[in-house]
Amino acid sequence: MNKYDVAIIGSGPGGYIAAIRCAQLGMKTAIIERYPTLGGTCLNVGCIPSKALLDSSEHYHNAEKNFKAHGINLSNLKVDFTQMVKRKEEVVKQTSDGVAYLMKKHKIDVLQGHGAFIDKNTIEIAGEDGKKEKINAEKIIIA
Repeated sequence: MNKYDVAIIGSGPGGYIAAIRCAQLGMKTAIIERYPTLGGTCLNVGCIPSKALLDSSEHYHNAEKNFKAHGINLSNLKVDFTQMVKRKEEVVKQTSDGVAYLMKKHKIDVLQGHGAFIDKNTIEIAGEDGKKEKINAEKIIIA
């Protein structure tokens, strides 16, 4: 069983920032994430994807409503929703990859799976493949 000074359950903005700070303070740190990518709901399905799509929508709106005042005339303006979604996915991947890079840079162990308490210092991590792993941590943060 691997032992850590601190384990963080959840890799959203609270979790990954806590993990980085703990590692900077010299603690052996693990972060547990049940989903395949780091960053939590905000980064993967909430804030960041929504803002990426809103940004694209704003560009369309400006092209349709505001460009003529600047002497820019466009015809046959249309939305390519497939490309908008592709760009959104690229933004999400780049940001999630950035979080993964920070975990590696700070030597934080990333454990993939659903974390559940066995006792106050032991967490069992169940992977999607059915494998289970237990870790021990002096401190545990639920993020």
